[in-house]
Amino acid sequence: MTDPILDDLRNPHPRAATGTRWELVTDGVMGGVSQGNLVRAEIDGRPALRMTGDVRLDNDGGFVQMALDLAPDGRSVDARGFEGLMLDVLGNGERYNLHLRTADVTRPWQSYRQSFTAPPRWTTVALPFAGFTPHRLEAPLDLSTLRRIGIVAIGRAFAADIAIGGLRFFQKAAPPLPDEPRLRPD
Repeated sequence: MTDPILDDLRNPHPRAATGTRWELVTDGVMGGVSQGNLVRAEIDGRPALRMTGDVRLDNDGGFVQMALDLAPDGRSVDARGFEGLMLDVLGNGERYNLHLRTADVTRPWQSYRQSFTAPPRWTTVALPFAGFTPHRLEAPLDLSTLRRIGIVAIGRAFAADIAIGGLRFFQKAAPPLPDEPRLRPD
């Protein structure tokens, strides 16, 4: 089974618990002018990975992203035994996206997406896989071929400031146990 911990920030930056590296990606890869920075910092007493930047819409741009391959050498992980992703997050009150890439995602603009708010205090956010929607692709989300996760400031001009203190899968809830038979007194 896949390890549920994707990053607990125990390894030196930029290495995650998966053995892969966090990277900063901006719309500069497609001619945009958004800028960003990705650093390891201590925020409110806990280690964090912090992305800051300016998302700009010039030149058809509009994103700054911290991205993590889930396995070395571009391999996939099988996340079918999990219900979704949890992240410990702190930010500037703005909305961000979590993007997933699978073997079905073949173009840079394709992903499965879900939005969340990064509040100004440490909060754990749970994002069920059922809440991810395909963006510019037809294939349903195939959790057996999950390859990459991106935390993305996207789609509008704003100042991005988001930190994560942990990222992990969460498991499907076990079915409830049937009620124990009750013995009746004679």
